[in-house]
Amino acid sequence: MDIDFVITWVDMNDPKWQRDFAAYSGKINNKKNEVTEARFRDHGLLRYWFRGVEKFAPWVRNIHFVTCGQQPEWLDTSHPKLRMVDHKDYIPKQFLPCFNSSLIEIYLHHIPGLAEHFVYFNDDFFIINDLPETRFFVDGVPNDIAAFRMNLGFSLWSKCLKNNIEIINRRFDKKQVMARDHDKWFHESYGKKARLTRLLKSYGKFVTLRTPHNAQPYTKTTFEEVWDYAGKELTAMSSHRFRSPEDYTQELFRTWQICRSNFNPYNTYQDTKMFPLVFRAPKAIKAIREQSYKLVCVNDSEHIINYDKTMQGVDDAFASILGKPSSFERY
Repeated sequence: MDIDFVITWVDMNDPKWQRDFAAYSGKINNKKNEVTEARFRDHGLLRYWFRGVEKFAPWVRNIHFVTCGQQPEWLDTSHPKLRMVDHKDYIPKQFLPCFNSSLIEIYLHHIPGLAEHFVYFNDDFFIINDLPETRFFVDGVPNDIAAFRMNLGFSLWSKCLKNNIEIINRRFDKKQVMARDHDKWFHESYGKKARLTRLLKSYGKFVTLRTPHNAQPYTKTTFEEVWDYAGKELTAMSSHRFRSPEDYTQELFRTWQICRSNFNPYNTYQDTKMFPLVFRAPKAIKAIREQSYKLVCVNDSEHIINYDKTMQGVDDAFASILGKPSSFERY
């Protein structure tokens, strides 16, 4: 089975990007979630993403590297597994330029040559240990955890997750879905992660699912089905060049995939960990050095104290396990 990786990246130091950004936004504003520096900056860790893929997931067919026409100077764009993808290659031109990661994600299935089975990465998701194909797909079916979580926040992201669930509840009957897939929703591997699912078993509507926030397996068919059903809403959202409370996110596609029974029960938290660097930088550095997980997210924040020192510690940790350049690097 062919499996592709898709990764999105931006270089906020690119003069053209800065001009486009200024034309539509004005300037970076760390008090506004959609235009904070942390949403766009890069600390040079991308090399370790490619090194992790080559060392720990060499089975990948192609890597689709998605940018707004940018490329790191060191990246060998002639590598046989690398496909450079410009936003204009798959997003309708009337919605460009775009600075909204959710918009960039909802059109992924239109990437030219993308395999039916693919895994989506943000550029802060890293592979740090051996990662077999079966971590993401078994017999062509994505692995995932179907478990509820509370979404009582008033953040922009929380509002978007609520938008997703409105569409899910319009399309799917919760009682029917959970009766059909009872063993998947209450799989023993979920452990305590299924506690809220059990509490809400008799509740008539879906609530937000747990979101491991790391590399996510999808099928293109899932994206096509969601667009067939909610194309009007997704097209309307596409006018949002920056994140908006009226957005939908990739979690809509993930939840749809689960509600369609197109998943194998898998507790992704057992080998996946998100580390918000503003709170947990020392633990992130330790986990990377010790390769405690297969996948980690090192989540940036505009509120990190001693940013340069923190990121140097993260860089050193990655170098300790991925110090050798990959064939994706020209130097």
